[in-house]
Amino acid sequence: MTHATRFVAAVAVLTALVLLNVSCEVQTPEIDALRARAEQGDADAQSQLGFMYDTGEGVPHDDAEAQYNLGVMYATGRGVPQDDAEAVRWYRLAAEQGDADAQGNLGFMYGNGQGVPQDYVEAHMWANLAAAQSSGEDRDRWVENRDINAAKMTAEQIAEAQRRAREWNEAHPREP
Repeated sequence: MTHATRFVAAVAVLTALVLLNVSCEVQTPEIDALRARAEQGDADAQSQLGFMYDTGEGVPHDDAEAQYNLGVMYATGRGVPQDDAEAVRWYRLAAEQGDADAQGNLGFMYGNGQGVPQDYVEAHMWANLAAAQSSGEDRDRWVENRDINAAKMTAEQIAEAQRRAREWNEAHPREP
């Protein structure tokens, strides 16, 4: 990762955290000081803190909501250069933690071949997972996306997507 890319990632992470008003517990006064410098615009501190969030070094690494929002930022180019592959990366991190919106957006990306090779089986699987844990308009949106992909698939591909979704659910049980 180049310094410029790391810097953009750092700024994106900090922007997402500020937009979400995420308060992160820190373990050391050094991280508190680094965060304060980053919030004041210190580019080196922003880069270092962004790298820490990216790797989980000394700070939370599994904030699905922040990861989802970074995906949205990269997908839309809001505050960072538009980059579908980077959006997919962040959506996947959040989706693997069970974030329904990230799962649905990841399915959309696969269905349209944005940032990843087009793959209707993956698209169907992720949209199905998102629909299963959503309600109302959100559920309707993911069901529609799943069905759009299903219309382009064979019966065998649909069965494969459903099998993958079942296996994913078994490997990632939800807390009640």
